[in-house]
Amino acid sequence: MSDAAPSPAPQSLSPQVAWSDPRRQADFDGWLRRIQDTHALLPPTLRLASADASFRRYLRIDREPGGSLIVMDAPPEREDCSPFVRVASLMADAGLHVPRVLEWDSTLGFMLLEDLGTRTMMDAIDPAHASANRPLYEGAIDALLAWQLASRPGVLPAYDEALLTRELQLFPDWYLARHRGMAVEGALRQTLDEQFRLIVARNLAAPAVYVHRDFMPRNLMVPQAGESRLGVLDFQDAVYGPITYDIASLMRDAFLSWDEEFVLDITIRYWQKAVKAGLPVDSDFGEFWRAVEWMGLQRHLKVAGIFARLTLRDGKQRYLADAPRFIGYIRATAARYRELAPLLALVDRVEGTTLTAGYAFGRL
Repeated sequence: MSDAAPSPAPQSLSPQVAWSDPRRQADFDGWLRRIQDTHALLPPTLRLASADASFRRYLRIDREPGGSLIVMDAPPEREDCSPFVRVASLMADAGLHVPRVLEWDSTLGFMLLEDLGTRTMMDAIDPAHASANRPLYEGAIDALLAWQLASRPGVLPAYDEALLTRELQLFPDWYLARHRGMAVEGALRQTLDEQFRLIVARNLAAPAVYVHRDFMPRNLMVPQAGESRLGVLDFQDAVYGPITYDIASLMRDAFLSWDEEFVLDITIRYWQKAVKAGLPVDSDFGEFWRAVEWMGLQRHLKVAGIFARLTLRDGKQRYLADAPRFIGYIRATAARYRELAPLLALVDRVEGTTLTAGYAFGRL
């Protein structure tokens, strides 16, 4: 019988990063050891970069002789990274500035990416002076147009009636039932079903293009030295659907609100460039604006439900704090259109509010 002591376990390469599962930390350390020499990585510099609303998180790691890269940690039983890789390739081919995928272990769910920097468009925005942010929004519009111009049917999943309706259902399931404690049945259920059918029909009437699906300042990166384009992130949920979606997402942000004048200014600039580029937007801006509002309404209802779910199911408390912004968006849009009066009345009843001022622009 041998008296030799067992070999000590190799020292972790990621002690400075918290792991809830020791087995996943061991898998990560093994993966990092395999690629560190190829990319001149410096494991002691590994640190948290960011986390998002999904089960993904991002780590930053330095390399020799300088610079850094991003590691995506996406547990494969929770997240499928293949759409990210596919859409990244589509966007790069369209001329967008997206992170290159340098390494990907699809079995373990680890990915090494180009680092587009630490400063988002949101970080660069001056919320007190809307017009000062016009160049940033012009850059966002240019990226959006390039993405839409590359559109081809049959490449990305369809943003169809089933998906739009499923997203809308998040509002009664999570915001009304779970957050507000309401029984979604009877007349309330009937009102929602009727209003949702109307919203989906209006949105499906818009021409279809590639849709990022979360095109907002927190997912756009300020260009670093030697680059003029905004970087684009968080695109893995891209679909083929209404051309109105991404501009509505950009201008009715989840974490930032602008006055109507600035929203119209940027939306008109987008529309003018889209018309010139030959994209399938309505030739009448008033009609296009109405379509954007109806699309935004679908997103606002969906996100209110998502934020409630993130807080109540996933324990991410900060999200529900932004739900009033979306309730405000919903009420403002519903107040413009007579067909949406039942939705406005429902939301006012839920929130205990009444509309004290409305906008006349675009009202039918």
